[in-house]
Amino acid sequence: MTDDNLDTLIARIGHDHVARRLAVETEHEAQLFGQGTLVFNLENWRVAPVVVDTALKLAGLYGRARRNADRVLIERNTVTCPHLPPGFDGFTILQISDLHADISVGAMRHLTSFAGDIAYDICVLTGDYRGRTFGWFDKSLLLMQELCAQLKPPLYGILGNHDSIRMTPALEAMGIRMLFNESESIARGDETIHLAGIDDAHFYRADDIAKAAARIPRDTFSVLLAHTPESYREAADAGFDLMLSGHTHGGQLCLPSGIAIKLEARLPRHMGAGAWRHAQLAGYTSRGAGTSLSPVRLNCPAEVTLHTMRRG
Repeated sequence: MTDDNLDTLIARIGHDHVARRLAVETEHEAQLFGQGTLVFNLENWRVAPVVVDTALKLAGLYGRARRNADRVLIERNTVTCPHLPPGFDGFTILQISDLHADISVGAMRHLTSFAGDIAYDICVLTGDYRGRTFGWFDKSLLLMQELCAQLKPPLYGILGNHDSIRMTPALEAMGIRMLFNESESIARGDETIHLAGIDDAHFYRADDIAKAAARIPRDTFSVLLAHTPESYREAADAGFDLMLSGHTHGGQLCLPSGIAIKLEARLPRHMGAGAWRHAQLAGYTSRGAGTSLSPVRLNCPAEVTLHTMRRG
């Protein structure tokens, strides 16, 4: 069973994909154990936010953690690739990830206040617009609309493990081209690069990197949007040059050295935040602009990231 307002999306990506994702949302989205790559879904444990907040209060860190969560930094990352087309040298991508808008209202307000002043060529949103993994998303969409009104097109996005596919029509109405194992070409004069995006690989297991890469010539520069960096091996094998992800929040609560206490992803720890490499694939894992469970951060600033492409 599908919703009438998803008819346009069904026509584009197929009934089977939409129906499968809706089935998982109906049967599993509030599930505590199992589903996807998870054994225990901490985000669906109702007392988890209380445990986190209580521990921070007992340690005398709650006030600091709350203030940290409301500040969003602009990080800068340079990506060098020898076969980047000359016309794209200096091309910039603004990455915004893990907004969890209804939980992270302070961060959303701060980001919205300066987003319109950032200069970039394209903006990509790498998933998790809703706070919880299930339930209503009206407040999240309202806050997203306020942010998107400040962003300059073109905008491209993917869904994360917190998002419902039912959010897609509203997100696309805001001007975001949502990618479901699809790709788009970006041209400058007679030169082209390619941008692909996959559906969530962490909880919904709805990703298909081969399908996303199918229309991209192997010898051209290509970027993959993947909510979780856990798909890095498949992205490298498919020939992508750059993979932009989020999901981990960089740990959100870290030790003073910046080491994450816990990462909600199965991957090497050095891929949990910031720039990394695997074989010929350059990657970046955003710490995210918002927060999960509770609006708190320690030793792990919220970020949006400005990536600059360089021909090396």
